[in-house]
Amino acid sequence: MLQRAYRALRTLGVGGVLHAARNRVIPDRLSCFSDVRPLLEAGVGLEIGGPSAIFSVRGCVPVYPVAGRIDNCNFGSQTVWEGQVVAGDTFVFDATKPAGRQHVAEAAELDFIGNGEYDYVLSSHCLEHLANPLGALKEWKRVLKNEGLLVLVVPHKDGTFDHRRPISTLEHLIQDYDSGMPESDLTHLEEILALHDLARDPEAGGFRAFAERSRRNAENRCLHHHVFDTRLAVSVIDYMGLQIRAVETFRPYHIVVVAQKLRPAQQADNRSFLDSRLQRVRRSPFPSDQRASAL
Repeated sequence: MLQRAYRALRTLGVGGVLHAARNRVIPDRLSCFSDVRPLLEAGVGLEIGGPSAIFSVRGCVPVYPVAGRIDNCNFGSQTVWEGQVVAGDTFVFDATKPAGRQHVAEAAELDFIGNGEYDYVLSSHCLEHLANPLGALKEWKRVLKNEGLLVLVVPHKDGTFDHRRPISTLEHLIQDYDSGMPESDLTHLEEILALHDLARDPEAGGFRAFAERSRRNAENRCLHHHVFDTRLAVSVIDYMGLQIRAVETFRPYHIVVVAQKLRPAQQADNRSFLDSRLQRVRRSPFPSDQRASAL
C-alpha cells in the first residue's frame, strides 16, 4: 500500500493526490453536460478506443449511463488497454445496456461506415496515440450527422509523462496530414526516449523495456506521437471546421472539448475559444495554460 501511495505521489504530485481523494467523494463533472445530455440520450454513438472510465457513471463526462447504444472501434484484436478485442456485438460500455457493435479497424480508416451514420463520436486519450490525428478527425467528422457532437478528450502535457516535451504545433499536425503520415511512423521516437518521464509512467518499466516497447509501436500503439495543451486542442478542432460548444480541463490530465458538426451552409466561429482573453475556456489548473493566458 505504501508503495502504491508513493507511486501515486510521484505520478500525480501532492495536488493531484488530494484532488483524486476528493474526486472519489464528489466526482468532477462537465459543467455543460446537462445541455448536451438530450443529444446523447436520443442518439447512437461511436467511440474510438475504449471503453473509457471518463465516460462512465463516475467520470467527468458520464455518457455511458444515459446512452442508448454505443459502437466502438479499436485498432487491433489485442491491445494493451483492453486485452482481447472481438469484432461483433461485443462492446460492453455499461452493464445495464445492450452491447454495441465492435469494429476492429484503424481510427482513420472507417470506410465501412457510411457518411453521417452517428449522432455523436466519443474519443478519450486516443488522438495523441495517432501519427496522423487530423486524418482521423476528418473520418470522425465524416461519420457524424449534421449537428452531431464530437466529445474529445486528450491528455494535458503538464499532468503526464510528456511534461518535459515541447507542445506540438498545429502546423506540424497539418504537415503530417498532408504527407499522409502512416501509423508506423517513429519520427518522435528520439525525443520521446530522451524526455519521457518514466517516474510518471511506472507501468512502462525501466528504460530498456520502455525503449523496446516504443520501437514496436506499430504493434502496441503506446507512444504519444503528439503533445497537447488546451490551446492546441482547441486549435485542432477549429481547424477541422467544427463548432466548439465547451472546453473544460480536469485534473490530473484531461482536456475535454465538445464540438458540433455544422450543416454545410454554416461556418464555425470559434474566436471566443481561440482567444484566451475572452475566457470561454473554463479556467485551467495546468500551469502552462495559465502562463499562455497571461500573455
